[in-house]
Amino acid sequence: MTTASQSYRRKDFDPVWCPGCGYYGVLHSVEEALGIIGILPEQTVVVSGIGCSGRLSHYLNTYSLHGTHGRALPIATGVKTARPDLTTIVVGGEGDVLGIGGGHLPHAARKNVDLTLLLLDNNTYGMTKGQSSPTTPWGCVTKTSPYGSAEDALDVLPILIAYDVSFVARTASTRREEMAGIIAEAIKHPGFSVVHILSPCVTFPVVGWKDVRDKLHDLPMDHNPRDKRAAMEIAYTNSTIYTGVVYCIEKPILSSRLEHLNESALKHYSAGFSGGRKPSITRLMERYM
Repeated sequence: MTTASQSYRRKDFDPVWCPGCGYYGVLHSVEEALGIIGILPEQTVVVSGIGCSGRLSHYLNTYSLHGTHGRALPIATGVKTARPDLTTIVVGGEGDVLGIGGGHLPHAARKNVDLTLLLLDNNTYGMTKGQSSPTTPWGCVTKTSPYGSAEDALDVLPILIAYDVSFVARTASTRREEMAGIIAEAIKHPGFSVVHILSPCVTFPVVGWKDVRDKLHDLPMDHNPRDKRAAMEIAYTNSTIYTGVVYCIEKPILSSRLEHLNESALKHYSAGFSGGRKPSITRLMERYM
């Protein structure tokens, strides 16, 4: 860990995850990414949901909010809308983001909120002792599927690309250096960015680490992340797990869209104010009070 990144770690208590958990690597990479960009801790907000991944926001020396189950994205949307000057990072597991909170994902994408979601995927509900999650493969034995899961696993990258998330990347918690660089790139991206981080659970293993490691490969050198069709082809490749920035486009972010709407509203209603009074959102609201 670099000297710059050390200032992002809280010193009053240490992380509490299972020995060997990949989330330690994610925490270090988040610190490294913030250090790479040079964002001050007091200019950063980390919002997390529940579960093992939800703890990550506690360990950073930034503003943090540990939200309720599945609600990290709408909370972070409110934070970014009220304070667009703050760098906002969301941390959630696949159960939190794709399960109970799955309905919030497409709306964050269509709004193109300028925040970064770190989607930590361990293929199980680890904190509650190993139940099936939205990404548990069909047939896997878990606490809630003792004879094998009867459900198909959600394919994460195709979902994100189909929602037209403006920045989609994938990495694994074992790839520390790559992960830090990707997270930094995601934070700098103007718009909604999602980094899918593979990190199989070591205590309640559903997908083995070796199975993941053997499939990990860098994206082909000629991959064009602005080509949605090419991104989908990469996303649907099952024999190889490609890591890197899979899809990246530019489109207006929510704050700029809201600013444009405010300006349009003020211009439209300016004729209704007499005596040289300038219209404002507050004065417009007074009409309805």
